[in-house]
Amino acid sequence: MGLTRSDGPLSPHAPATVNYALDGPAHKLLMHPFPRRVRAELAGRTVLDTRRGFLLHESNLLPVLYVPEADLDASTLVASAHTTHCPFKGDAAYRSLRVGDRTVPDAVWHYPEPVPAADWLRGLAALYWNAADAWYDEDEQVFAHLTDPYTRVDVRPTGRHVVVAHVAADGLRTVLAESHRPLVLSETGLPNRWYLPPSDITVDLSPADTRTRCPYKGEAAYEHAELPSGVRLADAFWHYPDPLPESARIAGLRCTTGGRRDDGSEITVTVDGEPA
Repeated sequence: MGLTRSDGPLSPHAPATVNYALDGPAHKLLMHPFPRRVRAELAGRTVLDTRRGFLLHESNLLPVLYVPEADLDASTLVASAHTTHCPFKGDAAYRSLRVGDRTVPDAVWHYPEPVPAADWLRGLAALYWNAADAWYDEDEQVFAHLTDPYTRVDVRPTGRHVVVAHVAADGLRTVLAESHRPLVLSETGLPNRWYLPPSDITVDLSPADTRTRCPYKGEAAYEHAELPSGVRLADAFWHYPDPLPESARIAGLRCTTGGRRDDGSEITVTVDGEPA
């Protein structure tokens, strides 16, 4: 999403509808300062604390935070023999994180001698998101990854006609939801998602254990769809009981995506009669 993913201007599949040409490799790097303080904790200890972070945008990848090495707690870093090679950045050296009896192998990496085209990575290091127990953007805990300043979410009411259906492997079609009053959520680099009032769901739903997090929307809870035939469609719908402020309008609304399922059946989503 943003600059380097999907059809962003720095992605490998940048749109042709432009009046300029970018001279550069198909795999592109762009780094810029991140404007806020960021902290990461492991086992209750702050292992990263920076006001001088940078976001590195890289083709087909989410942005990654790089920080000056001095902004990592050196007393928690343990040398590692692990290395990797990136043709666009160089040879990466790794260190593990150790706090008390907790060790996260190869959690931190840096490029001691980056390739000339990315020499600005010299002296910076990155920490895998999942290596920390908690991340904070200023004083707010954030999940999944830092927000990208080139990504936004817009939510709009619409009168479009949305129909969600399940098509079994034998061709039996069951309407799961139908609405003339959805909200459409547009998120940079992703297809539109259609959020429906619960009363427009036409089958019974039951709670699922699945949870996912989005840094722009919050924590999603999932529900199974219980078909009249007795078939259960696991994790068929999701919703945000308490979304983040920028996505507050979708609170409690249900959403799903079309696609083929493991049993050979398919969920379809149509908008005004056209596949979404």
